[in-house]
Amino acid sequence: MTSKKVISLGVLAVALIIVASSALFTVHQTQQAIVLQFGDPRNVIREPGLHVKVPFVQEVVTYEKRLIDLDPPVERVLLANQKPLDVDSFARYRIDNPLQFFQTVRVEENLRARLGSIINSSLRSVLGSVDLASLLSNERAAIMERISKQVNKEAERFGINVVDVRIGRTDLPEQVQEAVYSRMRSERQQEAAQIRARGQERAREIRANAERQATVIKAEAQRESEILRGEAEATRTRTLSKAYGQAPEFFNFYRSLQAYEKSINQDGSDNSYLVLSTERNAFFRLFNQGAITDALGVEPGDIPDAPSQDGQVSGREGGETATSSVFGG
Repeated sequence: MTSKKVISLGVLAVALIIVASSALFTVHQTQQAIVLQFGDPRNVIREPGLHVKVPFVQEVVTYEKRLIDLDPPVERVLLANQKPLDVDSFARYRIDNPLQFFQTVRVEENLRARLGSIINSSLRSVLGSVDLASLLSNERAAIMERISKQVNKEAERFGINVVDVRIGRTDLPEQVQEAVYSRMRSERQQEAAQIRARGQERAREIRANAERQATVIKAEAQRESEILRGEAEATRTRTLSKAYGQAPEFFNFYRSLQAYEKSINQDGSDNSYLVLSTERNAFFRLFNQGAITDALGVEPGDIPDAPSQDGQVSGREGGETATSSVFGG
């Protein structure tokens, strides 16, 4: 009898454990739950902890409280300029109403397909009114906000809140990439040509200004040089006039030497010859007076006699020299 009681108690304990395990359940802090009875929702549980349900009759379905990522497939859209663009987008959403979510889509796998089509439809609708330049500029944030609002409005019926929709990557189709790149290269080349043209025009202006300034500087320098040359000529003339007044004979002698030099060295040539007569020539009379020999540092007797008109060399008679000489320059 005692053994039968023990067995009964054991069976009862096992039954209680089974019933308790079926009646008790826990909800994690990152989850929310719906209690179903024969497939119909009976209770929505949002608070974490230990909860009770009718064993063997009711069941529990849990959903995430945290943000859920959605990565729909790449969608090809036509921009405002009728250029195709492959857009890879992603979204983040949260289940705010688990009961409505259960009644519309039941499981997340069903939502992914439907929400992905909504996102791609919104992309086609919004991006169809903008061009690529706007999408790549500072206007992108406003464009994405328009897409998020449109997606969130259509996704409210699923009991979710679409927190954010973003474009991860945009690519041109392969068949239009080369055409777009060629147009971009052409635009950059035109811009570079315009910059070079402006640079060349500026360079010409700088050169013209420099040449004008150089001409002015040269003219001023020429004017100053003429003034200085005139002043120097005036000073020279005054000096020569003063010297002439002090020693007229020396001045005539100096001028005669300059005249001889210019006559002998004509056109800058050092091979000119001049035949002079000794008759009544003041220059050759200086031989006897010693002016030339003293300047040359030689004796009068060391200077050879020049040939006469008949080819004979004349001698010295009575202390006077009748000399015919040929001077070479």
